[in-house]
Amino acid sequence: MSKPRIGILLSRVRVEEKLLIQAFQRLGVTAEVFDDRQVVFELGNPPALPVDVVVERCINHSRALYALRILGDAGVPCVNDYEVALVCGNKLETTSVLRARGVPTPRCLIAFTPASALEAIDRLGYPVVLKPAVGSWGRLVAKVNDRESAETLLEHKEVLGSYHHSIFYIQEYIQKPGRDIRSFVLGDRTVAAIYRYGDHWITNTARGARAENCPVTDEIDRLSRTAARAVGGGVLAIDLLERPDGELLVNEVNYTMEFRNSVPATGIPIPDLVAEYVLDVARTGLPAQRAVAS
Repeated sequence: MSKPRIGILLSRVRVEEKLLIQAFQRLGVTAEVFDDRQVVFELGNPPALPVDVVVERCINHSRALYALRILGDAGVPCVNDYEVALVCGNKLETTSVLRARGVPTPRCLIAFTPASALEAIDRLGYPVVLKPAVGSWGRLVAKVNDRESAETLLEHKEVLGSYHHSIFYIQEYIQKPGRDIRSFVLGDRTVAAIYRYGDHWITNTARGARAENCPVTDEIDRLSRTAARAVGGGVLAIDLLERPDGELLVNEVNYTMEFRNSVPATGIPIPDLVAEYVLDVARTGLPAQRAVAS
């Protein structure tokens, strides 16, 4: 049997992409790299990517989403696929799906004007977290501590006027214990988890948070796998928040996950596990989670 042909669609070769390429090499497979700044798709014709499966690693959400749609329409299996990216790439979509499946999440209010957003913030109670519906790495996320700050921030967003500032996603602020939890789910397995500690209220490693191993408890495993199923499954990172009483909430689900700091912290070879998962998809033509669900 011939070896599966693996393609990696990316924006640039970062640490994660290097680790994935090396992981495929250890499995005896050469992954071909496709730069999303150079690739051209013609709608209605099969994409000129001679591969059995594509691993999506784009930095830009819109590029990832459109490429996955085109590849999916052409019958090319992708990790992750368009439906998963569509849900995970938009916080409103993610929260709606998680809520519909009974997954515990922070309270969230949506408003479309500064006036209604201010009313929603007052109703939820200070502090609140104001987020763009689409975004990553904690960018454009603000903690709003009082009404004066809310009025100022909403005015700024109205003046900026871009898509990112026209929908107001207002989330309950969780008083977490100086850390959050990120778990990694591949198919129907929670393979690892880390604590992310930081002095800033946004405990994101992209903002300097420190990663430490987090034991995968039964609760973390159950909640992580439930959240992964809710968004469609695949290779996912689940961000969990801890209430002061210990209750766990799912904050976000990431479909193009970063793991460079998690491998040394956990001792788990996440890139190798991802590569093995991708090869399974190449052989079956269907993401393992979708195969289980069907």
